[in-house]
Amino acid sequence: MNDDFVIPPGTFVEYLGLDLTEVSGQRVEAHWTAGAKHHQPYGIVHGGVHCSVVETLGSLGGAHWALARDPGAKVVGVNNNTDFFRAVSEGELTSVGVPLHQGRLQQLWLVETRSDSDGRLVSRGQVRLQNLYPESR
Repeated sequence: MNDDFVIPPGTFVEYLGLDLTEVSGQRVEAHWTAGAKHHQPYGIVHGGVHCSVVETLGSLGGAHWALARDPGAKVVGVNNNTDFFRAVSEGELTSVGVPLHQGRLQQLWLVETRSDSDGRLVSRGQVRLQNLYPESR
């Protein structure tokens, strides 16, 4: 499988501060630093940030997988379910996404975020993606 596609991450990814260190149709890894720009009113990382990381990593990996099969393919998220295990205010985090299912019409990706300082699980989510193909299919 060819995973040499260039998919621009976009300004939202930049705003989140994701440093994408691995992107393929089988695994996506990002490092990021939690800080004040990610906080909700109680001074911890907003749950929506964690959901955004899940959606981003799953979508990038899913797009790479789909594009290797059809250069006109696209993927869109249709469900995002994220659990929060440990509140974080600041610090280095690593998020890793892997596919649980990759089928003709849909994909399911699992993304876990862990604290770099102690390796503890911070959040874990799944994003279900719909594979979209050009009209000619």
